[in-house]
Amino acid sequence: MNLVKQQNQEVGGGIMKVQSKIATSVGLMLLLACVSFAREIKTDYDHNADFRKYRTFSWKEVRTKDPLMVDRIKSAVNSTLTAKGLTEVPSGGDLEVDAVEITKNQQVENTFYNGFGGGRRFGGGFGYATTTEDTYKVGTLVVNLFDAKAEKLIWRGSSSDTLSNKPDKNTKNLDKGVDKMFQHFPPNPPKA
Repeated sequence: MNLVKQQNQEVGGGIMKVQSKIATSVGLMLLLACVSFAREIKTDYDHNADFRKYRTFSWKEVRTKDPLMVDRIKSAVNSTLTAKGLTEVPSGGDLEVDAVEITKNQQVENTFYNGFGGGRRFGGGFGYATTTEDTYKVGTLVVNLFDAKAEKLIWRGSSSDTLSNKPDKNTKNLDKGVDKMFQHFPPNPPKA
């Protein structure tokens, strides 16, 4: 009788180990999926521009599909540029600021497992899997800074996954995305 109990415990323990490994693998896949959808920040600038001479900025335009986002975008960029030592003026600033929202649809597959721990199904104890596909609007914010006198683009930054169709998350994501975008602004002067 003890031999049967021991064999049952070993079989049960083996199934638990397999289930644990599968759960760990699924968790790792979800983590990697989250990282792949993480915000991506890109910046580029005119290496010949002397950013020390710019003291003021004015808004040229904000292009977005949601009119409620115009003031939010301006507020996020204004607070970041002000923190960098620039002053906003209604017109005629050293820099002209232009912001554009670029939206695309992103499809995500979600797989849910049923009966993962406990009951045996199909001899393996793993249960059923259901996969659904959801479509989300993913928004990238692009901010351009122009030398107002030369009418020339001198700096561009973009933050992906900053704007979405979830209004409650937009302001927080927008502020974080803009802060990261301007993290290394103004660029260091080129070394002579």
